[in-house]
Amino acid sequence: MSVGQVLVFALTAFVLIVVPGPSVLFTIGRALSVGRRAALLTVAGNAVGLCLQVAAVALGLGALVAESVAAFTALKLVGAAYLIYLGVRAIRHRRDRTSATDVTLAPARTRRVLWEGFVVGATNPKMIVFLAAGLPQFVDRDAGQVTAQMLALGAVVAVVALVSDSVWALAAGTARTWLARSPRRVETMGGAGGLAMIGVGAGLAVSGRPD
Repeated sequence: MSVGQVLVFALTAFVLIVVPGPSVLFTIGRALSVGRRAALLTVAGNAVGLCLQVAAVALGLGALVAESVAAFTALKLVGAAYLIYLGVRAIRHRRDRTSATDVTLAPARTRRVLWEGFVVGATNPKMIVFLAAGLPQFVDRDAGQVTAQMLALGAVVAVVALVSDSVWALAAGTARTWLARSPRRVETMGGAGGLAMIGVGAGLAVSGRPD
């Protein structure tokens, strides 16, 4: 692959990723409900989930999911259900956030936040379709090692997503810190973040398959 190919692909990925989709909106909702540090951990877990999608596409499984209505729908509904579950849980525990800070996450809680981000990233149908359709278009088949090229391009997507989503997490987390000057406001933001996650999940569940 030429440097030009990689740069064009990175720009294409950036345009797709920077527009708020399931992962971005989930990250914003997480930042509003539980704070900046948890949101950044969510972004890291999400990037690992994206890497799993990249590996699936490189091995040929991603195309099967993108082309199969049943497989795509199953992936979409799993991701939607999980987002709704996390949103409901955030609303139910919004009062617990009034005394929490961004720096007090126990190891077990850290692992759970990473896992939740991973699941959302791994079940993001928007990205599996983009990867299955986009990666083959930028691969130089004459150069050989197609799988390695796809993995390399997928790593570019993961890095772009990590940086872009981190910016969203920091911005939303900073807004939460600025607004969180009373327990009541923290509780309200926790509920708002939960509602945002439920909304993303519901929207994902009823959305159609991209052409």
